[in-house]
Amino acid sequence: MRIETERLVLRPWRENDAAALYRYASDPEVGPSAGWAPHTSVEDSLNVLRTILINERTWAITVKPSDEGVGSIGVFPGRQEAQRGEYEIGYWIAKPFWGKGYVPEAVRALMSLYFSFGAERIWCAHADFNDRSRRVIEKVGFHYRFTAPWESSLGDVRNSLYYALEAEEFGDD
Repeated sequence: MRIETERLVLRPWRENDAAALYRYASDPEVGPSAGWAPHTSVEDSLNVLRTILINERTWAITVKPSDEGVGSIGVFPGRQEAQRGEYEIGYWIAKPFWGKGYVPEAVRALMSLYFSFGAERIWCAHADFNDRSRRVIEKVGFHYRFTAPWESSLGDVRNSLYYALEAEEFGDD
């Protein structure tokens, strides 16, 4: 499924995105903030595409008119909440695209889609030190719920702040 906003196209990841994914995901300022290691080669990025990113609930973020994936966004059933219509959104975007409002725009688009599908609540979280992600979450209108430890794929335990937004609170402006 392809999702279009004013400035973005969210499209499925493809294996031929490996070089662009490596270019952006190898930046040491990007992955570790989200809990994953910088990519080490195009082959590493291709493996990540095949094993993690190519699925029906994860999209490449592209900035019009380009088709290059410069970030990623996904919506997943909450760990214990899936049976109650709850989902979690995760995202990252390459450093050259920080501070331009692209991620809030992408998050709003997915929230609109999932609330229209009948989701009751959508969650989002960030590590306590990740101020960029916190600002995205606040701009979109999520409400803080709790803080809990989370073990990243890097093997460290982080304090993660969890936020949620109920369907009736979402204003699709």
